[in-house]
Amino acid sequence: MRQAQQDIHAETHGPGLYDITRSVASWVRGTGIDTGLLTLFIRHTSASLTIQENADPDVLLDLQDAMDRLAPSGRDLYRHSAEGPDDMPAHIKSALTDTTLTIPVRGGLPALGTWQGIYVFEHRKMAHNRTVVCHLMGE
Repeated sequence: MRQAQQDIHAETHGPGLYDITRSVASWVRGTGIDTGLLTLFIRHTSASLTIQENADPDVLLDLQDAMDRLAPSGRDLYRHSAEGPDDMPAHIKSALTDTTLTIPVRGGLPALGTWQGIYVFEHRKMAHNRTVVCHLMGE
């Protein structure tokens, strides 16, 4: 059994879903590991990870809109507001989604479905450099 680990960085420019599928797939392919288990972990509390449809961009926009309805911004809605009115809603959105994904690897690539992509889900209004730790175990 072999292991590999790498950080992938995603530059975000406000709320939305940022596709990191190609970066992840390229790294997996470069490890030389053909079959295994890939773990992705985002090192932030106001952004998250998700696997979502990559064919129709309306899905991503609707998902963003739905999250905004579930956790709206507003200083008088939350106790924690030291980092701005979008910070606590970002923590809520992160808690409702995933900070870790586990994906099988087959044939040297993440075994995603036809219409699936891997996304960093940015929940803050400011630009950020998000770090995703990739860990692959396999043969």
